[in-house]
Amino acid sequence: MNTPCIICVAITGSVPGKSNNPAVPITIEEQVESTHEAFEAGASIVHAHVRDDNGKPTSEPERFARLVEGVRQHCPGMIIQLSTGGRSGAGQERGGMLPLRPDMASLAVGSNNFPTRVYENPPELVDWLAAEMIHYNIKPEVEVFDLSHMHKAREMWLNGQIRGRPYVQFVMGVKNAMPADRDVFDYYVRSVQRLFGLDAPWCAAGIGAHQIELNEWAVACGGHARTGLEDNVRLDRQTLAPSNAALVERVVELCERYERTVATWQEARKILGLSAPV
Repeated sequence: MNTPCIICVAITGSVPGKSNNPAVPITIEEQVESTHEAFEAGASIVHAHVRDDNGKPTSEPERFARLVEGVRQHCPGMIIQLSTGGRSGAGQERGGMLPLRPDMASLAVGSNNFPTRVYENPPELVDWLAAEMIHYNIKPEVEVFDLSHMHKAREMWLNGQIRGRPYVQFVMGVKNAMPADRDVFDYYVRSVQRLFGLDAPWCAAGIGAHQIELNEWAVACGGHARTGLEDNVRLDRQTLAPSNAALVERVVELCERYERTVATWQEARKILGLSAPV
């Protein structure tokens, strides 16, 4: 519990729009401004998607490049994590932004059900994305939607497909996937420690109303926390979140309650084994 808590802010995602919450940042300018506010509030990682001119998800490298440039300029030192998620493109298009050499990128290592579709991550694509991340010296964040994904991450680590100790994030509360269940959560924490080492860093994310619940579980158990408008657009059932920063501030309050310091970007980079920005 002496380890500072890394707060990751997932600013936009592929699903929520202005109709869900006017605070969801869509344009690059809005995303940079929202990231800066969240950075000032205590976030040390930004998890980023981009949208096209119609607000639809895309993997366009040029848009990612403008976002990366803006975040590096306005949030010096912040860890930039780009999404290779499946809503933004198909096949290797999902990794088209990796030559930008972000600090991190998401890596889903297996498939699972989502509310209305199958989130497909075929083995050949997973292997290619992992190889690209090694080539460009990008640390993957392994997104775990199922127990098999954690065991697959261990296999890839032992095979040299993931360099350094894996950083695992388990995502709970997605309909048709892993429920937000405390017994399941506790088992996942034990599994991380058993598969990757007692001091292996891990993160947890909750979807919708489960966000604050997972934030508290993670902070209380010595893990790291993800928040942001990608996963949840409300403070409570009646109140829309006014910003990504407001959701970050909720995690900061939890850290204070559980007597954990909030990781600076320097501390976050040390915990994750990332070099200082050039």
